[in-house]
Amino acid sequence: MARFTYEGRDSKAIRRGTIVADNKRDAAIKLKNQGIRVVNLSEQPETVLTKDIMIGKPVKREQLIMFLRQFSTLLQAGVTIVDAVRILSLQVEQPAFKKILISIQEDLRKGTSLSDALAKHPKAFEPFVLHMINAGELSGTVDESLDRLADHFEKSYRTRQKVVSALAYPVVVGIVAVGVVIFLLSFVVPMFVDMFEGIGGELPWLTLFVLAASDWLQNYWYVLLLLVTAIVVGILMLRNNPQGKYVLDSFLLRMPIFGDIVKKSSLAMMTRTLSSMFSSSVPILQSLAMTERVIGNKVISKVIGESRQSMERGGSLTEPMMNHWAFPPLIPHMIAIGEQTGSLDSMLAKVADFYEKEVEAATERLKALIEPIMIVVLAAIVGTIVLAIMIPMFSMFEQIDSL
Repeated sequence: MARFTYEGRDSKAIRRGTIVADNKRDAAIKLKNQGIRVVNLSEQPETVLTKDIMIGKPVKREQLIMFLRQFSTLLQAGVTIVDAVRILSLQVEQPAFKKILISIQEDLRKGTSLSDALAKHPKAFEPFVLHMINAGELSGTVDESLDRLADHFEKSYRTRQKVVSALAYPVVVGIVAVGVVIFLLSFVVPMFVDMFEGIGGELPWLTLFVLAASDWLQNYWYVLLLLVTAIVVGILMLRNNPQGKYVLDSFLLRMPIFGDIVKKSSLAMMTRTLSSMFSSSVPILQSLAMTERVIGNKVISKVIGESRQSMERGGSLTEPMMNHWAFPPLIPHMIAIGEQTGSLDSMLAKVADFYEKEVEAATERLKALIEPIMIVVLAAIVGTIVLAIMIPMFSMFEQIDSL
């Protein structure tokens, strides 16, 4: 999309301004439809000030869910696809998303299919959405595909939020604990050093340890900063490397307590995605390939790829899953039953429902368990530092009393 500066006249006065269009011809047609007779039209060069700056995804997950749900409702009510997109573009407040919907509306008016129009905006609509809508177009059930997509993203989003919430709590409390310890060692403990030196005699080992930690932190704080930076950079580098990402994801799945939640969440995502695609009559090999790309966990993704390759060779879909530690027996058994009964989509949906409920129950248990544990750990750390300061002071008070 380009930006054009125009000058023209309508029935009342001279009009000047800017308009966004694919090319100069489209810009002239837009202005004509607005009742403006163009006198001068020129493309505006793109600069830092005129360029649309977009950070992250232009469409948030909750906005996409709402869009898909409303789109489906409008189509079921008999509204045409073009009018439905126009109505939704008027309701959207986010400028980036509104601009995308206006562009889609223009493409639809030119005769472009919905899936092809959406495909021009890969940052907003991922390949999974395009495949589902394309399958709906081929079968004449676009409204049902949109509804399935909304259900899929809504359930996946809710499960993901529960996992993030469960994992975020101990991380936040841990950061607070480290911050409190650094504050005490850097600012509070040094205030008592001169007092301890005046007491004389031998200090308790706990006090000596805390004083040594405080002295090290004041003199070599940059080492701690470099260490944290190195860890963060190392993790980011591993995530950007396919083999490193596989190692990190494998570690996450094997973690005590948290690993079980992450694994169940990934399996729920996998089965939900496959169920949605099978329900839309997407071919099984294409569904497996798309699910392999959608799943964020590389360990699960690799097994799905092996299952796809097994089917391409004429083998079994479930064999790679049965022989892998990340897949519980429930999944290959349910898939085998679904294949035998011809109800693979509904069977996978039941498995997804099961694991989503398991994730919800596990996160609730984790929150109830980890809150008192983190409070006790934080109290023990702070209490140890306070105790290390107080023990010599008690000795000093005893010496004063003896005098």
